[in-house]
Amino acid sequence: MSQNKTSLLFVCLGNICRSPAADGVVRKFALDANLDVEIDSAAIGSWHIGSLPDSRMRACGRRHGYDFSHRARQVSPLDFDRFDLIFGMDQQNLADLRRVAPSQKHQEKIRLMANFLTDHPAQNSIPDPYYGEDADFEFALELIEDAARNIVQRLANGKPL
Repeated sequence: MSQNKTSLLFVCLGNICRSPAADGVVRKFALDANLDVEIDSAAIGSWHIGSLPDSRMRACGRRHGYDFSHRARQVSPLDFDRFDLIFGMDQQNLADLRRVAPSQKHQEKIRLMANFLTDHPAQNSIPDPYYGEDADFEFALELIEDAARNIVQRLANGKPL
């Protein structure tokens, strides 16, 4: 983490659907807003380390102009020193992140991505589309775009996350 560059980590269960999509969407939105932001994503579990995102999520991303080519990795206690903020996709991700966090101070960096939704205020998570249909991937990406717009806008305006 540098003094001038904000660093964001997006975390989901396997790092093959939601978090690499959030990584790609926020990366694109930040680039479009001319923001210098470090962005990465990671998994709670180790099942998919080294894998590309799920082919259905990559296809969904391509349909919307995104490149989701991040290789899955597992979140580490060291990430809590490296990143300014760590976003979980659902309540279980938050609970898992709190267990991984080295200290209470590190837990203060954890955020729920759904808390940044503006067009879907009743939605309290970014649901995992892995066991779903194409429509579930589309909905997850729609939610990610919604939250990402707000996150990047707040960063651009110097507002706290």
